[in-house]
Amino acid sequence: MSAFSRSFFFLRPTLRSLIASKAGISSKPAKHNLTVAQEQTIAMVSFFAAVMVPSGWILANLEEYKKR
Repeated sequence: MSAFSRSFFFLRPTLRSLIASKAGISSKPAKHNLTVAQEQTIAMVSFFAAVMVPSGWILANLEEYKKR
């Protein structure tokens, strides 16, 4: 037995836990296809929310931040 195969023998239980089960993997096409306009709308709303919500929170509580 070579050193490589002996080390692989000891690593086998560790490698076995890294293998994902096939239950969650699907090879079927999507049931509902999104149009380009829908994808762009989702992206723009997400970007708007990510930028504007924290900014709005700071501006809404500006007086409280000035007191600190």
